[in-house]
Amino acid sequence: MSGIARRGVCLVLSAPSGAGKTAIADALLASEPDLRRSVSVTTRPARHAESDGVHYHFRDQVEFDRMVAAGELLEWARVLGRHCYGTPRAPVEQALRIGKDVVFDIDWQGHRQLRAALPGDVVGVFVLPPTLAALEQRLRARSGDAAAEIARRMRLANDEISHWPEFDHVVVNNELDRAVAAVRAVLHAARLATRRLTGLARFVERL
Repeated sequence: MSGIARRGVCLVLSAPSGAGKTAIADALLASEPDLRRSVSVTTRPARHAESDGVHYHFRDQVEFDRMVAAGELLEWARVLGRHCYGTPRAPVEQALRIGKDVVFDIDWQGHRQLRAALPGDVVGVFVLPPTLAALEQRLRARSGDAAAEIARRMRLANDEISHWPEFDHVVVNNELDRAVAAVRAVLHAARLATRRLTGLARFVERL
């Protein structure tokens, strides 16, 4: 379909912490030139080595509230009752218009809000671990958190997993390479949806 103008895709990857959605997104970004990462706005302070506009757009609460009131965020949430996170509307809409795809690493609530804001533009993929035991093992191996924190994350994981029916596709991340290939197939199929090919009628007329 080379040369046919198209509208971009919002590819949402959602999963419980430790299931591998960030690794999948990183692999796709490294191999798909038309794919870019959504950079969120947050009210939390920047951590060491984090850069504004690269990792997050760091804003204070007053500015964040203004963005919400002005409709400048496609989705947003307050996490654990503390800091706020949200998706800026303008860069996503611009990307879609010029045929670029945007990958999102957000939870089921963000996915729901994004679908409401951009109906027809969102393809949701829920990433599952092979087993809950494997998920717990991954969490223990990567974080070094105390047992209470691991238990809390596992409770959150069970809640996240209960929302899998809201997504268009489900991928079990047993082997990362296979999971990446599966999500890539979803992305490529979404790009070829008839409704996304804005230049298809003109192309057919010229056949």
